[in-house]
Amino acid sequence: MSSIKILPPEEARKIAAGEVIDRPSALLREFIDNALDASASTIEVTIEGGGIISSEVSDDGDGMSREDLELCCKTHATSKIRSVSDLEKTFSLGFRGEALAAAAAVSRLEILSSLDGRQAWKLEASSGKNFLIEQGRRNKGTSVRSLGLFDNIPARKRFLKRESSEAASCKYTFNEKALVFPERTFRFFSDGSLSSFLPPHPSFKERFSRILLNEKDGNFLNEITAQGPGFQVLIVFGGPELWRKDRRQQFIFANKRRIQDYSLLQALEYGLRGLFPNGTHPVGAVYLDIDPALADFNIHPAKREARFSDPAAIHHIISSSLENFRRKTYSGLDFKTETAADIYLELNTGQDGKISTGKLAAEALTLKDMYVSSDALVFDGPGNIRIIGRLFELFILIEYKDRLFIIDQHAAHERILYNSFIMGKIAKQELLVAIPFTTESADDDAFLRNQQKKLDDLGIIIKEEDGQWRIEALPSVWRLSDKETIEEILKLKYSGKHLAEHWAIKLSCMGAIKDKDYLDGETALDLAKEALSLPDPHCPHGRPIWHEVHREELLKAVRRT
Repeated sequence: MSSIKILPPEEARKIAAGEVIDRPSALLREFIDNALDASASTIEVTIEGGGIISSEVSDDGDGMSREDLELCCKTHATSKIRSVSDLEKTFSLGFRGEALAAAAAVSRLEILSSLDGRQAWKLEASSGKNFLIEQGRRNKGTSVRSLGLFDNIPARKRFLKRESSEAASCKYTFNEKALVFPERTFRFFSDGSLSSFLPPHPSFKERFSRILLNEKDGNFLNEITAQGPGFQVLIVFGGPELWRKDRRQQFIFANKRRIQDYSLLQALEYGLRGLFPNGTHPVGAVYLDIDPALADFNIHPAKREARFSDPAAIHHIISSSLENFRRKTYSGLDFKTETAADIYLELNTGQDGKISTGKLAAEALTLKDMYVSSDALVFDGPGNIRIIGRLFELFILIEYKDRLFIIDQHAAHERILYNSFIMGKIAKQELLVAIPFTTESADDDAFLRNQQKKLDDLGIIIKEEDGQWRIEALPSVWRLSDKETIEEILKLKYSGKHLAEHWAIKLSCMGAIKDKDYLDGETALDLAKEALSLPDPHCPHGRPIWHEVHREELLKAVRRT
């Protein structure tokens, strides 16, 4: 007897619905997409019990006739496309015709719609029952309501989170949609209370500010546009005043869909590098409008991912546009201050009057667990620099002339290593066991083949054999796992002309002295001298290497002026 059985249609529909709807926010995403595709100018979202008891979206867009209602909840019923070839030219948010059928499979669905505001029809649909259609009353537009999500699938309902968590997820989805359509009105009601009202805004920047920032922070937002072959981008992003500790306020939208795309988020970060402290991130959104023939949005059931025919071109336009804006707008942050230049000249001018290079070689710093004596060490060379000691196991305290310098040992060493790596001084370490891997795309293969010589210069020896790649050597400071190593190397394909710079930043951060690493007095003094000799006193991420306090400031603080 055969062990393979055909599932009953009803069970198959419930399982398939899970690919589209896994929680209330997924329902709202589909309902809002339909309202937007129907050209609604006002969209109202109403949830009860975190959307589990009830989720409803009402709009004033193009309604549906009775004939449309009879078909809309059937699997693959759609008004968006007629054949696969239409995917190459559709700009609609939905196109598969799965959403309403999936909602009816996992809840009790009610739809009330009118084409003209004079005649309306109401549909009730649920799993295992025939659709019921009767006359109703409402203005032009459509209301779609889901009741009792997963009541008919208790096993799935047990995996839903608390109502407050599901409500927060619904609100996030609401905001995500509103960010892309600033010209439309959005309202969000939760358990009978108006939680959010978003009137039409004149720009993406204004809508971004209204949803994610307070009024004061909104003043630090910027908006730029750029275009490439077959696409254009609008980018909203914050200045250095709006740094964040995570990337939760970064968004990528492609043809008005929110997608997850690491490379484009990376482009946002690359373009703004140097403006934000180490370990922090900018806020922003990239709005990409691309010819549908150059993108595939059909690779994920919920359309959360997309595949582009030329992702490198999009990455380059985003990063280079932001970089140009950064250079023009924040030109004052090139950091080559007069004070730094003065210190550089004084500390590095020998008795013959010639400028010599700093004594501290990047490879000479040995990170031994040694104690810095409380006795002050005096530097006898030019410059009269004196080390006082260390503070909080991170800062080196230096007295120089009439100033106190508080030097971040990690940031200082990071910049020193970075300068060395940029000059091509990257020591290689052959691996005892090569790291084998295969790529997932022809683009990755092409990058590795075309950049093999450049990668070699960066300390990466990588070879191809029988369709498989092998990493045979890496920079001596490299510390990541095999999986992370492969990922970091492949990310370099998005770096464009800044490939060496991005790799040097990664290596310098990895190889630099860390917090709580102790240095003996002589090594700490050398590090401080080298740090104060740098023309650019900032780490590769843009964070200051040291903080300066004048004698007069201290005297004023204790009222000794």
